[in-house]
Amino acid sequence: MPVSDRKHFARRRQQLMQAAGEGSILILPAAPERVRSRDTYYPYRQDSDFWYLTGCDEPEAVLALVPGRKHGEAILFCRERDLEREAWDGARLGPERAIAVLGLDDAYPIADIDDILPGLLEGRRRVHYHLGRDADFDLKLIGWINRVRAQVRQGAQPPQEFLELGHLLDELRLFKSADELRLMQHAAEISVEAHRAAMRAARVGMHEFELQAELEYVFRKHGAQPAYASIVGSGANACVLHYRDNAAKCRDGELVLIDAGAEYAGYAADITRTFPANGRFSKPQRALHTLVCAAQAAALAQARPGVPYEAGHDAAVATLAEGLLSLGLLKGRLEKVIANGDYKRFYRHKTGHWLGLDVHDVGEYRIDGASRLLEPGMVFTIEPGVYIPPDDTSVAAQWRGIGIRIEDDVLITREGHRVLTAALERSAEDVEGLMAG
Repeated sequence: MPVSDRKHFARRRQQLMQAAGEGSILILPAAPERVRSRDTYYPYRQDSDFWYLTGCDEPEAVLALVPGRKHGEAILFCRERDLEREAWDGARLGPERAIAVLGLDDAYPIADIDDILPGLLEGRRRVHYHLGRDADFDLKLIGWINRVRAQVRQGAQPPQEFLELGHLLDELRLFKSADELRLMQHAAEISVEAHRAAMRAARVGMHEFELQAELEYVFRKHGAQPAYASIVGSGANACVLHYRDNAAKCRDGELVLIDAGAEYAGYAADITRTFPANGRFSKPQRALHTLVCAAQAAALAQARPGVPYEAGHDAAVATLAEGLLSLGLLKGRLEKVIANGDYKRFYRHKTGHWLGLDVHDVGEYRIDGASRLLEPGMVFTIEPGVYIPPDDTSVAAQWRGIGIRIEDDVLITREGHRVLTAALERSAEDVEGLMAG
């Protein structure tokens, strides 16, 4: 790990400890390994908070941050080196190397945590921790605190408060540094290439999983992996927001919706494009695709500092509702259609979400009951869509079973915004041109 990377993690730890203040202790366990079947495991993915503060991708580890501690503030408990196990599972960092490689103040074997952590808790007034996220670790932490409480008559001072760690850490993670943005831009560029590969490969008669393979080959080729389960929905499957099967055949005259993004160095991209399996939009498909593009443009126009986050969603809803009225898919007055939520028949979700180490990243959307204002360094998606159920007999047959979503990743800058995924073809004409090429 480059020295510059260690400095980034150290800076984040210092920012977090400064926000917590002296008299506090912050405790973060690594993500546990998860059994897939019997004695095999799912591919390991580190807890995002733990990664953000350490850059350590090993399980069975705990980070303790103790602001103001004279003998070192950043302490890691991790697995010891074990040549026998490493021959089976790969190299381990070990406590000795952890200090130098990760830039920590001290490190101990995870086997010694029961003996050491109660001493770190003693004399600290506040414990910042994600209570309820890991029930097994909750019990361990409570046990350590009870051991300190049992020594009160001998002068021990146990913590008096439990505070949710996310109140401090989520706000740090919401605002991306220049180093984080470089990684996110790279994840976006890999994702753009992957979506292009899938659109170019698309043919009538292909299975959805074949297009998924085209996407994920590009991810892996560039040292990335899927940031979430790739969605490849053809025909009416595109109307299922979290479609998972990816098993149907792409039929002539149908659209294909792909919602997929690469994760690079822990950071996610999130892109959706919708395109015709045969390379040409039908007239109804083109009309709805153009409408969704217009809704995205309306939301994007609100992406600038000082504007409420929800303004983008409101702009997209107004554009979609007006367009659905003009196409005859909704009836009534625009104001009533919006106020009554009639548009939700065809647009059921919000227009975006924060993006970062998690594809649905941390951060409050509302503060004191009001939509928070956008600020430089925030990254989020803009993803309006229209979904006409295949069995909705209240609309003409030409519209039924059409599902369209268009999604891009947007950074708020001092001047306005930058679309990290802008390079990927978006309009119906550009999509057709890419597929023809």
